[in-house]
Amino acid sequence: MYSIVTVCTGNICRSPMAEFALRRAFAAAGLAERVRIDSAGVSDEELGNPVDPRAGDLLRREGLDASRHAARVFDPVRFEDRDLVLALDVVHLQRLRALAPDAAAAAKVRLLREFDPDAADLAHGDLGIYDPWYGGPEDFETTYGMIAAAVPGVVRAVARELGAGLDSAQDAGRA
Repeated sequence: MYSIVTVCTGNICRSPMAEFALRRAFAAAGLAERVRIDSAGVSDEELGNPVDPRAGDLLRREGLDASRHAARVFDPVRFEDRDLVLALDVVHLQRLRALAPDAAAAAKVRLLREFDPDAADLAHGDLGIYDPWYGGPEDFETTYGMIAAAVPGVVRAVARELGAGLDSAQDAGRA
């Protein structure tokens, strides 16, 4: 079983949106039984809280149910059983790599937008997905759009590692 965790600040906006988008995409690609996805935050300030209502509304419109989501904190022990740790912003990437117990664990940490082919020309520091929490519904739409653009690339990369051979965006599923 290949295991992915998406990580943002409080685990109530970006990382749950990425988690549920990835779950749907892996299911559409026929890989749901081979890939496990969850999410966490680097902060405990939202511990136990549900998904932000604006993120929840967006996910419902997308046909995704995050009603049982409860925010949790990324525990460095998770490096042991995760194959890919997807940071949603540069600050998360830095914090996660600092938490990594060794170089192999640190190498598992990647920015989600690294998998978006349209973002490939951006500087590494520009690959973060900003926090929509401070804005309105349109900010959540923008954030979800950035997440959704990277999802097929994640699915294709993981499928290659699993030997599943997905090549097209359609095979990779939609966010």
